[in-house]
Parts: sequence; C-alpha cells; structure tokens
Amino acid sequence: MTNTIVISEFMDEPAVDRLRQIAQVDYRPALVDNQEALFEGLANANALIVRNRTQVNAELLAHAPNLRVVGRLGVGLDNIDMDLCADKGITVYPAIGANAQAVAEYVIASTFLLLRGAYLASAQVTAGQWPRPQLSNGLEVAERTLGLVGFGGIGRLTARLASALGMKIAAYDPMLSSDSPIWAETGAMQMSLDELLQHSDVVSLHTPLTKDTRHLINADRIARMKDQAILINTSRGGIVDEQALVAALQAGKLRGAALDVFEDEPVKAENSLPDMSNLILTPHIAGLTQEANERVSGVIAQKVMGYLQGE
Repeated sequence: MTNTIVISEFMDEPAVDRLRQIAQVDYRPALVDNQEALFEGLANANALIVRNRTQVNAELLAHAPNLRVVGRLGVGLDNIDMDLCADKGITVYPAIGANAQAVAEYVIASTFLLLRGAYLASAQVTAGQWPRPQLSNGLEVAERTLGLVGFGGIGRLTARLASALGMKIAAYDPMLSSDSPIWAETGAMQMSLDELLQHSDVVSLHTPLTKDTRHLINADRIARMKDQAILINTSRGGIVDEQALVAALQAGKLRGAALDVFEDEPVKAENSLPDMSNLILTPHIAGLTQEANERVSGVIAQKVMGYLQGE
C-alpha cells in the first residue's frame, strides 16, 4: 500500500521532493488555515508534518484513522497532544537542535540592539536631526550577566556565543540536577529562578509552555528583576504576562524587551502591543533562517522516511 504524507505548513522544497520519492505527498502550506480540507486530506494519511500552528489534538486525530507518525518542523510540542498520540501508537519526531543556531543568534542580536539602544535612529538622522547625546550612553555586553531560564540545547548554544563576547552566564533549569556535569562543562552559574532574575542584565527564556510555566514571568517576577534589565522570549508566548511586561517597560523598570512569541498568534489588532522603541516584536521567526529551514526540513524528512520504510 502506498504511503501518504500530509504537510500542512511550510517545508523546504528539496525535503518535500525527497519525501515524494517514497510516498504520495499532499503538500499545501495553507492547509493549516483550512480545517475542512486538512481533515479531508488526513483520511488516508500515514504521516503528518506540521510546524507550530497545526493543532494535533483529539479532533484532528479523529479524522486521521491511519496516522502513524507526526513530524514537527521545530522543537516545541505544545500544539501536539503527546499523551493521546502515545495512546494511539503514533510516533512524534521533533527537529531537536536543527534551529538552535538561528535562535541563539536572535538572542545575541537582540541583546546587542537593546543594550546599545542606538540602532533605531535612522529616521532622525535622515531628517537632519543629530541625537548623539541621547544615544551616547549605550551599554556593552562584556562583563554583563546573561540569565538563561531553561538550559537545554538552545540555551547552552546561546551561552557559548555569549561567553565568547565576554558575558557571564547564569542558568536556571529544574530538569538539571545540581551535580550534572553540564554546569562544569559550560561554566554557567546555577541559580534559582529568583536569584537569576535578581542578578541578570539580560534574561532569555528557553523553556516549554506547560501549566507550570504559563505566566512564569508575571508582574511579581518582573518586579524582582534587576533594574534596567532586558527580557527576551523566543520560547512560547504564554510564558510571559505581556501586559505586565509592557507596564514594566512604560514605568522604566526594564531597559527593553524582545518578543518573538505571543499568547495569541497571529497577534490580533485589538490585542496588539504598543509601538515602543525599546520593545522588539517579531512574528515567531527566531528559529527561521534559510539554513535553519533546510536543516529542520531535512531532519524531519529523514525521520519520517525512516519510519515509513521501517528503518
């Protein structure tokens, strides 16, 4: 029997072509926005490949009786009901590590941008203004502390890049034991979450969204952060209380923030955050570069092909 693979979101074309060599492939990146067509396409599918928007939940799985494997073009799994997949014998493959470089570089770039505070003056300079006094007090990254909330693969790569720039590294990860060799290997200072927030000049989030991490960074915890610190979130939107963050920026408690993920995606006009010079907003693209897209798609194509071919 011919295998059928449904791909409901963007995937790199060469990887799709590889899948076509071993299966019938239904590749329609817009399927994620057409539930009726998606459910119809899944009727005979053995495999499904998604990014972060397709909800692999009970409703979807009820329309996919032959589904045996799901490939996730990324690492977050909060859009996939892992328990239900396990109950149904469906194997799930995330693209662990394939977009780590892209995310780590995003964190470093945001750190430079927000600490220096000097890269958004093009319109003023072009208009003949000369905001030199206002932009002459930017901060250097060297000797400042980067606090990583979550110290998995992406967090550790971010730490290596930051260390090369002369930053000190602190990390909080309840999944790592205090005697884990990772602490010695990376040179990171192991801290509790409160300690990390109090001592870090830059706080970067690298943790999955669970019931325990929802609004982990709320008004109370933001108040415990170091004055004029920076917050960067490339993990999941629900981890940060967005309104509390905006209030802290408006009050001058924090120097700046970069959000690549949001509680409600895409962000609706009525829920939009204010346009602020110290608030960077990007549409969930920290892990998306040409190179990362190729790696992520290649990894998942290989995993799904291997599964379907019984390797």
